[in-house]
Amino acid sequence: MSDVIEAAVTALNEKLGSAGFDAVAKFVLEGAGSIMVDSDGARAGDEDADVTLTASTDTFEAMLSGDLNPTAAFMAGKLAVDGDMGAAMRLGGLIG
Repeated sequence: MSDVIEAAVTALNEKLGSAGFDAVAKFVLEGAGSIMVDSDGARAGDEDADVTLTASTDTFEAMLSGDLNPTAAFMAGKLAVDGDMGAAMRLGGLIG
């Protein structure tokens, strides 16, 4: 697992806390790998998901730090969403 993915998993789990997530989402960080998010939290992985979100590591880090709203990232073309848009919006609310 890359350092970028390891740090992202840690940051996502801190953001999610005990809330968990009611669907299965996959973050694809371009050039770094993939992260799965579900009711158990975040972990490194590349499995089937209800929604796949793809972004650069810079965009992902900006979303997690609160410097970039996930909806704004999507509207600006910095975040691609494939699959269940409702799940993507719920996840955005948890991390944004």
